[in-house]
Amino acid sequence: MGIWESARKHPKLICSGIALPSRFARFPLSQFLIFRFSTFPLSRFPHFSLFYFSLLSIVDFPLRSAPFRLLRSRQLMTKVATPFLADADSEFYLPADAFFRANLPTALTFDDVSLATLYSEILPKDADTSTSLSDALRLQIPIISSDMDTVTESRMAIAMALNGGLGLIHYNMSAKEQVKEVARVKRHIHGLIQDPITVTPDQLIGDLLSMIEMKRFAFSTFPVVDPQGILTGLLSGNVVKDRYKTKKVAEVMTPRAQLITENEAAVAKDPITAADHFFSAHVGLNKMLVIDDAGRLRGLVTISDIEKITNELKSRRKPARDSQFRLVVGAALSPVRTASGELDRNKILSHVGHLVDEELDVIAVSTAHGHTAGVGDVVKLVRGAFPDLTIIAGNVTSAAGVSFLADCGANAIKIGQGPGSICTTRIVAGVGIPQLTALHVASVAARAKGVKLVADGGITKSGDIVKALSIGDAVICGGLLAGCREAPGEIMEISGKVYKQYRGMGSLSAMKAGSAARYGHDKNDSSQKVAAEGIEALKEVSGSVDDVLGNLIGGVQSGMGYLGAANLAQLRSKARFIRVSPAGQKEAAPHDVIEVSTRTSSA
Repeated sequence: MGIWESARKHPKLICSGIALPSRFARFPLSQFLIFRFSTFPLSRFPHFSLFYFSLLSIVDFPLRSAPFRLLRSRQLMTKVATPFLADADSEFYLPADAFFRANLPTALTFDDVSLATLYSEILPKDADTSTSLSDALRLQIPIISSDMDTVTESRMAIAMALNGGLGLIHYNMSAKEQVKEVARVKRHIHGLIQDPITVTPDQLIGDLLSMIEMKRFAFSTFPVVDPQGILTGLLSGNVVKDRYKTKKVAEVMTPRAQLITENEAAVAKDPITAADHFFSAHVGLNKMLVIDDAGRLRGLVTISDIEKITNELKSRRKPARDSQFRLVVGAALSPVRTASGELDRNKILSHVGHLVDEELDVIAVSTAHGHTAGVGDVVKLVRGAFPDLTIIAGNVTSAAGVSFLADCGANAIKIGQGPGSICTTRIVAGVGIPQLTALHVASVAARAKGVKLVADGGITKSGDIVKALSIGDAVICGGLLAGCREAPGEIMEISGKVYKQYRGMGSLSAMKAGSAARYGHDKNDSSQKVAAEGIEALKEVSGSVDDVLGNLIGGVQSGMGYLGAANLAQLRSKARFIRVSPAGQKEAAPHDVIEVSTRTSSA
């Protein structure tokens, strides 16, 4: 017998413990009231077994014409469908704390979980992906290129910053060369070039040609100054030619009296806007020379730089710049030690000092095991000498590790031990925690200490980034960027396909090149055998960083749209997780079809 037939047959309907008069059984049953199962003593409700029809009772009665009486009717009618459905969602889809506790003692990574969608009024294109690593450093996108010698040097760092992210320049090079790499990024596009390359009136054009060739300058126009720095003219590239090599600069330059200049007081507040107005007012000029009241040269602005910057301002994804309109950049720092095994404090402070002189934005103390006395000492040392410098430290996978590095002075903590595609730490050393569980455990301490979390490793697709950002503040990518033409790896062709070299910093070749300290070894110590914790591999060339980041950020914004998250803070607060079975993982990917690829890649 069905529910409705049973309800009609019985003289009374039991509704949330309330008896309805039997006359209501004659009314047509077409309106829904939704209630829950309950159990009742048989002695009180002889017409029913161990449960009553409160799960789905359909009652239709004419409210105007038929008299009716329903005890506690006001309380009953408030139990509508929405709370019940919301309770069903909350029972299956859990916030991070409840979800990871429910899955103890199993540790989970990205493919083990999926995020539940929510009501949304957010279009993906409107989702704000900006994040911060400290009060002083804000990024437009939450993606950082890894400090690996086959991923990030100045070219990659420039591309990352132009797309709103950050590049961490590796330390498998001399200290002097790392400083130069940082300088290349900071001087890539200048709003106001405060130290332009100048020439003197008595120099020969032939000498300038030799200097341009030796230093590989991509320009040939120079301000002309006297020994006191007073602007005396401008040497145009049109006359820097071999036919004029015997002439002096003073003979062929445009004299000061014919130049249109700008006072530094007029451009100090906003050189970009001031230069934009200058070039609009003076048609045909492509250099703005900035002088002080005494006539000394204080800077140079080019129209090409201004046009690039103003075009960036019109784009939706803005570059990551510092307060002086320079691109942001970071550098990795090795815990250098003396022959006795002690930290070489003077060498560390000297190197960081040179990086800071080049306006470095962030230093990353990068080791495989960050919860150590040595790493803590380096962080304390740098923090004490440079109180305003943003410091990233790691790597750890525990709340205790996060708390330790935060107390030492780090602003952001790198999470991840062994999740990378070319890392073998978990196999070689038997340590490491699957990445998503490690992130959640670390987030407990991060919230308490007020520091940021950076997920380092294990990212293979944009969906992984969304899941990582549901707990952390940013991600570090290596393998996803190693195939880009901006990466420094060697290019090779195999069977008609083009590949780039990609190696773990724990591989033997990388450690011999300088990263041994990252794994607690000395590259100069040949008396002990070094256990590699990484491999060497190849990545197929994937095109430009612009294309790769465009696809990744598009996926992140889609994920935010599905959760109704306008920004990353809302993504973290709204995220609800559910465990995915192996069959569910298979279902998530394209299956049971032959995929036709229309992608194109260029080296």
